[in-house]
Amino acid sequence: MTDNPTAVPEVLFVCVHNAGRSQMAAALLQHHANGAVRVTSAGSAPADEINPAVRAAMDEIGIDLSAEFPKRLTTDAVQAADVVVTMGCGDACPVFPGKRYLDWELADPAGTDVAGVRPIRDDIEARVRALLAELVAAGTT
Repeated sequence: MTDNPTAVPEVLFVCVHNAGRSQMAAALLQHHANGAVRVTSAGSAPADEINPAVRAAMDEIGIDLSAEFPKRLTTDAVQAADVVVTMGCGDACPVFPGKRYLDWELADPAGTDVAGVRPIRDDIEARVRALLAELVAAGTT
């Protein structure tokens, strides 16, 4: 991951609107990592606000997204990350040598209600836990 073995790795989650999947992934990793990983998220075409059904689904599990907002994907954010997890950002995500890229195929929660968001949230949580376990096993946290 990082050149410095004591450095905290950084994970960037990217989706198109940064209003659903990437926000849930970032919040879940932040929650489970307890500061062992730096977490950011961004979108190639950020929405005006986080999907209300996503906020509600995260509230159900005790994670508050009220202070979060969609952010624009920047080259700097990708360069700073050790791991870039894309979720349908297409060709909008810049690719740099030496970065680890993961592409998570996930349903888009846009236009769904809380019941529709729950399985997406739970899928993301399982993937986030597996990624965190990998980072810990690699000795990068």
